[in-house]
Amino acid sequence: MKLNLQILLFLLTILAGCSSSSALYEKNELRREGNATFKERVQIRHAKGFLITYHKNYKLLQIISPFEKQADTATYLLVPRGNARPKGYPESQVIEIPVRSLVAMSSMHIGLIGFLEAEDVLTGLGNVQYVSSQRVLDRIKAGKIKEVGKDQGLNEELLLTMQPDLVMATGTPVSKMDRFNGLKAAKIPILVNSEWVETTPLGRAEWVKLMGALLNKEDEVNRRFDKIEKEYNRLAAVGTNAATKTSVITGMHSRDAWFVPNGNSYVCRFLKDAGASYYWEKTKAMGSLPLNFETVYPVALDADFWLNVSISNVKSKQELQAKDSRYADFKAFKTGKVYGYHLRANDQGANDYWESGAVNPQDVLADLIKILHPELLPDHELIYYKQLK
Repeated sequence: MKLNLQILLFLLTILAGCSSSSALYEKNELRREGNATFKERVQIRHAKGFLITYHKNYKLLQIISPFEKQADTATYLLVPRGNARPKGYPESQVIEIPVRSLVAMSSMHIGLIGFLEAEDVLTGLGNVQYVSSQRVLDRIKAGKIKEVGKDQGLNEELLLTMQPDLVMATGTPVSKMDRFNGLKAAKIPILVNSEWVETTPLGRAEWVKLMGALLNKEDEVNRRFDKIEKEYNRLAAVGTNAATKTSVITGMHSRDAWFVPNGNSYVCRFLKDAGASYYWEKTKAMGSLPLNFETVYPVALDADFWLNVSISNVKSKQELQAKDSRYADFKAFKTGKVYGYHLRANDQGANDYWESGAVNPQDVLADLIKILHPELLPDHELIYYKQLK
């Protein structure tokens, strides 16, 4: 009996030693990996176009159907600078993180960067004309941001000289991504950003979490987005519970078509959450529905409000009527309830609605509620929308 007790104590001592060695090994491994342990992680609740999963020494980013109607998925490996490429995923591009220099091919990406006040990483733009952000404009003026061109005018030689950590492109059904083949061959990663495909305002805005993952700012982006999400949901409860639903039409006739938001579009969701009645809200498709003037006309005659009139085409009701005299027949035109999102547009054609507005949907929603149901938000002053006089 005494011998058996001694053997048992001996075995327990060995097991305890193994456990201590294992814990010490894991602790050393975590220390060796450093930031690769990724203590802070983003969780996607609204966006459908991308996924981020966290692994021991890399983040796996998947852009789902980056070109809208194609069913493929683009995969990227986000690897801490200096770490070896993870095994597997031989076709995936590697992006070293945190990204220190970024070239954005669309000014819409400026909103994602500005959300985290990370304008200092922006070193190039496809076109520097359409910029609203003062911080970015200051960097352009200081020569810290270069214009790299786009499509057939892409300055590949300049980009190769710049050697950015990442080029962020826009994925559309007509995108010709082969124009970036030379950059890929030079090991400059090209990330396809398709936030415009999202069907809800919060889904579009949640692409800031992708930027957070690229910059290793998960904790910050989570905190900031949570505030936006909470405020948006609060306002949506106000708008959807409005006593009456005011009828609206949006956009205007251009190039032989009048594009109205489909029922599954983020614009339609904005209208619904703002307490609007929208004629095409039950069309189950994403994006816009092209219609002829004659189809929209009878709906527009009785609509209470006319929203999202393009300021690039007109700057007043008089100019609007000059485009087509039939506009003057609309109820909203007669009552002066015509609005565009051009309050923050500048003379160069840039519009902050497409920058900060894309990542601050709570402000856009507040504007819409103020317009449609002013009694619900009596103290709110319009941020992006402006009435056409």
